[in-house]
Amino acid sequence: MDQRSMTTLPHHASAQTHTLSVDFAWSQFKSLVTDASDESKTPLYIVSCNVLTSKLTFKTAPDDKIMGTSSVHAISISPDYELHGVKGTLQAQHRLRTIYSHTSTVFSDSGAPVKMTWTSQSGFKNWDFICVDEMQQPVAKFSASMWNPKKWATIEILGPKAHDVRARDEIVLVGFTLYWCMVVRINNPLNLLGSVFMSTEKTSEEEQIEKPTRVGAVSSS
Repeated sequence: MDQRSMTTLPHHASAQTHTLSVDFAWSQFKSLVTDASDESKTPLYIVSCNVLTSKLTFKTAPDDKIMGTSSVHAISISPDYELHGVKGTLQAQHRLRTIYSHTSTVFSDSGAPVKMTWTSQSGFKNWDFICVDEMQQPVAKFSASMWNPKKWATIEILGPKAHDVRARDEIVLVGFTLYWCMVVRINNPLNLLGSVFMSTEKTSEEEQIEKPTRVGAVSSS
């Protein structure tokens, strides 16, 4: 992953942070998402993965209702998703670097759709995906462990939307989808063709995203 496209997390964001833990059950190919501060580990979400179709299904655990789905494609590198009946695309912004965007009304002050941008950074222990809003302020971090096959991920939601359920739903679904998309891209040579023939037009906004932006010290996982 390209570290130049990484936007680091400020320490002051910890004052408004909601952290979720993700446990993976290999026997069922399901992930249980819980509140990291909940000692009872009551699931908030159940994420099922169909490895044959590369489709993820997201259920809210208390009522076992489907809140959304997402699909990672064999050739296209831009996954599609549906959240609470609203369809969207996690759009690749660059052929080789991990820069993706999706539109959101949850993180909008006016209610009009705004562009949310995801970048990534990989280290020896973790694979991190950072989401920033239209003002380039970090709002979420999806961190997957490379060494722990069961307790393999944490999700941090930052800022004023940290405890907003709608924001949590969106970050969980889109974060998981981006992670699974990158897993498929690494292991599927057909996705290389998707990268080659992908149509993108660089904008000044994208150029700004690709430059390293240090908002503060890196938040440790």
